[in-house]
Amino acid sequence: MKLTKALIAAALAGALALSLGACNTVPKTIPQNLTAQQLVQKAQDESDANNYKAALVYYQTLINRYGSDPAFLCEGEYELAFIAYKEGRLADSKAGFEKLLAIYSGPNGDSLPQGYKILGQKILAHVKDLLARQK
Repeated sequence: MKLTKALIAAALAGALALSLGACNTVPKTIPQNLTAQQLVQKAQDESDANNYKAALVYYQTLINRYGSDPAFLCEGEYELAFIAYKEGRLADSKAGFEKLLAIYSGPNGDSLPQGYKILGQKILAHVKDLLARQK
């Protein structure tokens, strides 16, 4: 009886491990025909599922393919920095938000989506505070 319960528990644990691992897959290839909006949606879906590695791949692909559009560039850079923040990679997050805000300091910065700038400034201040406390 004890052996049966142990086998069932082991089987359930194995099944759980496999199911959790399957949820955190990273796309090996991303179809070239995906629009910027589709990439953003896929990235958001992965981020909502706490699959940050896949979300990072989709956001980086957004920047690589559609980064010539300043709105998509800002969105992608913001999301990369925010995921780093959520993962506790504070130095990466700080660098990412600084990179984002530098875009707003450039020409036509006032014509870019201001929401990412405002949120970026707020989170960057918080990240700097957290980093200062670590010293």
